[in-house]
Amino acid sequence: MTVTGSIGQRVTGTDDDPGGAGAVAAGPPVLYGREAELAAVSQLLWPAPEVPADGRVVCVAGGPGEGRSALLARAARDFPGEAHVVGAPGRQVPWSGARALLAALAPSGAAGSRAARLARGPEGIAAALASLVPGRGPVLLCLDDFPLWDAHSRAAFTAHWRSPGPRQGARAAWLVGSAPGRPLPVAGAAPLVRLPRLTRAGARALLDGASGGGTCPAVAERLLDEAAGHPGVLAEAVRRLPPEVLDGTVPAPGRLVDDGVLARVYAGLLGALPADGRRLLRVVASACAPAAGAPYRTEVGTALARARAQRVPVEALDGLVAAGLLDRRGDALAFTDPFLARAAGAAPAAGRPSGDGGRPVRADGAAAPSASPAPPTAHERHRTDRLGPPPVVRARSGVARGRALLTRGFAALAGGPVMDAHEAFTQAAKVLRDREPAEAADARFLAMEAAWAAGDVDACLAALDLAPAAGGTERAFAEGLRAALTVRPDQARTPLSRVVAVGAARDEPRLLLRAGSAALVLGDVAAAARLHGRALARARAEQRASLLPRILEHLAYAELRAGRYARAGHAAGEGLRAARATGQLNSAAHQHAVLALVASVTGDGPSVAEHAERALAIGRPHGLTQAVTLAEWALARAELGGGLAAQAAARLAPLVRPGPHGGHFALRMLAVPCFVEAAVASGRAAEARAATEEYALWAGCGLDRPAPAQLARCRALLAPRGEETGRWFGEALRRHEDGGNDFERARTLFAYGTWLRRRRRPGEARGPLRDALVTFERASAEGWARQARAELRATGAAGGRPAEPSAVAGLTPQQQRIARLVACGATNQEVATRLSLSPRTVDHHLRGVYARLQIRSRVELSALMAEAETRA
Repeated sequence: MTVTGSIGQRVTGTDDDPGGAGAVAAGPPVLYGREAELAAVSQLLWPAPEVPADGRVVCVAGGPGEGRSALLARAARDFPGEAHVVGAPGRQVPWSGARALLAALAPSGAAGSRAARLARGPEGIAAALASLVPGRGPVLLCLDDFPLWDAHSRAAFTAHWRSPGPRQGARAAWLVGSAPGRPLPVAGAAPLVRLPRLTRAGARALLDGASGGGTCPAVAERLLDEAAGHPGVLAEAVRRLPPEVLDGTVPAPGRLVDDGVLARVYAGLLGALPADGRRLLRVVASACAPAAGAPYRTEVGTALARARAQRVPVEALDGLVAAGLLDRRGDALAFTDPFLARAAGAAPAAGRPSGDGGRPVRADGAAAPSASPAPPTAHERHRTDRLGPPPVVRARSGVARGRALLTRGFAALAGGPVMDAHEAFTQAAKVLRDREPAEAADARFLAMEAAWAAGDVDACLAALDLAPAAGGTERAFAEGLRAALTVRPDQARTPLSRVVAVGAARDEPRLLLRAGSAALVLGDVAAAARLHGRALARARAEQRASLLPRILEHLAYAELRAGRYARAGHAAGEGLRAARATGQLNSAAHQHAVLALVASVTGDGPSVAEHAERALAIGRPHGLTQAVTLAEWALARAELGGGLAAQAAARLAPLVRPGPHGGHFALRMLAVPCFVEAAVASGRAAEARAATEEYALWAGCGLDRPAPAQLARCRALLAPRGEETGRWFGEALRRHEDGGNDFERARTLFAYGTWLRRRRRPGEARGPLRDALVTFERASAEGWARQARAELRATGAAGGRPAEPSAVAGLTPQQQRIARLVACGATNQEVATRLSLSPRTVDHHLRGVYARLQIRSRVELSALMAEAETRA
């Protein structure tokens, strides 16, 4: 047997396979625990002694340190004939691999050169072998690290293996080695032998051979556990541990298989990556968190956000996935090998991995020849990306194309025009439909999510056109949403209820998020809040940072629908921080819109303006119709609360209008009660009546529990006669008992009490107004509470509890400064000049002071401030 390296030297390891389960000392290769794989290779190559080698091809796949090179060397030694082992040439120039193999077969240099010329001719490798092999016995040719060979040689050998003509009568058999995930020749046609991790018995035999059998039993068991059957890791850990630790005379360190061991074993693999790929792999490793019984994983958005923050190019992600180093399913990204995750995380941020200059090692501790010299020469720059096939081949790969489109879609969904994300996800779904059905289904739902944010019903329906093979809750979710979007509530209820029920029994954040979305569409806000709360807890436990903004966005919306504005504000605030941390601008816009809507309830005018402005600044150019509608609604509610009914009606009118220029389709009807109130107060009764009639049809669908009560309130506001108005208010309050939204009930009570007072029935008005005030105060809706107190005072009742002097301490520092100046007799203009504020800001803070202290005049303020200072 002849074992030939890339330039003629004898080798026992390569970049991808530093010894592994091979020899622990120089000499013939020794395999531990690979008897079954070796027998499989022998049977495939040489099924019977009388059957000559007939040109068959067998592939062997093994990762770094798993013994692939040793297996090839052992198979060559056991082959009943001439055998050659050729690794990846160190000098990557055109035809370097073919020349190395033909030189090993040729009896002389001239014969090798002649064969190399024939290999580049029209008959290719077949002609080259015909000039060398005839007249000799059967030959076994072992090509190790084949995907790392130069592109010209790979193409020539692959064409030879795929062509049936040249193989007839050939006397050469082929054993081709590769790392898992890298493309193999004649994929699907050639048998593949995969090297798994060693069994416990095989690992123990390797440990005894590497340590000479003198390892302390307790240390041995720890080594076997930590190495997890990885032969190269086990051998390297034994080599690095001092003899006194192995024999138990010195206490062992906390981790026997440390990051230095892994960095050394995986040095060849990491060193062969392009610099950008190596840096990106390190970033992904830092973003991953090992889950119990699961590989290191994270979210694509988290990894991309970290990479951008560290100015690491993200274009190498597709190559890492194509090379099998990372596994991508939808928006989840995982290391298939936890040892690789640790090795990548321990590698330096730039340059080659540490440890003996980045050279791989054999199990006997010797440095193996490096197959990636640096820096590359001008002739070497032609070589393709060593992560996988050449760019032209990768460009033709449907799966790679689809995943690249997914990456583009995630980027646009996070911080770009959402319809660009919709288009990218739609194209990804089409490309992946027949190749990766599960990823295609995820792409369709992501396309639907992007179209939903844009408010495009037709695009949502197009995205929900699932493949016939889709089933289970995916099909139910799609059918339910399609029915809801086409206003068929009876047909939407059953499939969406099934999604909610199935999702409630699962602990996967994405399934819980989908179930919560189904509950929101059904109007079951209690179930939606519960499901999104569980999804939030699971995502935090699994450290899925990129999923947090989406979950918190849905949770805040569910709390808004339930009328729990304080909780909605808390969720949106946390979601805003999470969105900023992961670079998701579009989610941040939605969180700003929710915070603006919450501030419109609490009566914080400056906060409404600030959050709405930020939401609109992102939402308008990115086509976020949902966020824009929420922000405009918040501004209108703030205007209505401030007595600017005409401005509020003008702002809300486009939002409740149907068609492409109206508000978001899922929010349009929810804003109608607010529009009706503003329109009636500003003399636009005809528009309010038309909106109410459309709202009546929607309320009858049963998809929003408070809707019937709010419809009755709208009819009360529009009723032409007093008796009819009173009857509709009574109907509204009766229906509010089952509505589940205390804030909307309080608004109805307030409207009813106001109507009674204006009808000169102050005694009857006090009860509803007091009930409304209590609810507003409980909900921290200070703006509405202030109006309720004013109405109560107008009935002759006390507008809430009398303020104590100690209440001054509860004012904000700015409010206290303004209150002191006003108490001393300063006008608003004088206060503004003194504190470098605008008069409008002073007026806003002063109204807040009056509301907080429950007073109505500057005289009362002066008296209260004087008493507070006396007590202090």
